[in-house]
Amino acid sequence: MDRIDHVAIVVKDLEETLTWYLSHFNAKLIYQDDTWAMIEFQNIKLAFVVPHQHPPHIAFNSEKAESFGKLKQHRDGTVSCYAKDPSGNIVEFIKP
Repeated sequence: MDRIDHVAIVVKDLEETLTWYLSHFNAKLIYQDDTWAMIEFQNIKLAFVVPHQHPPHIAFNSEKAESFGKLKQHRDGTVSCYAKDPSGNIVEFIKP
């Protein structure tokens, strides 16, 4: 069974957003650079992306990730590709 890895939302101010979420929820910062950050909850990860750098999206871990497009290695070490669902939503497929 495939698993949702994370949801990515666009934020105006990365530092301000991180501070707010980490002070209001029991979550852990697992990655941050100048254009995006990721926090981890017990059941899911939430990514914060700055406008025009990364698309808002939902990401799945999928053994068949390469069937959705050419896989690319990212700065955080993950390997994935992006595609659109029939409604035009961006979906990331991460190779576990």
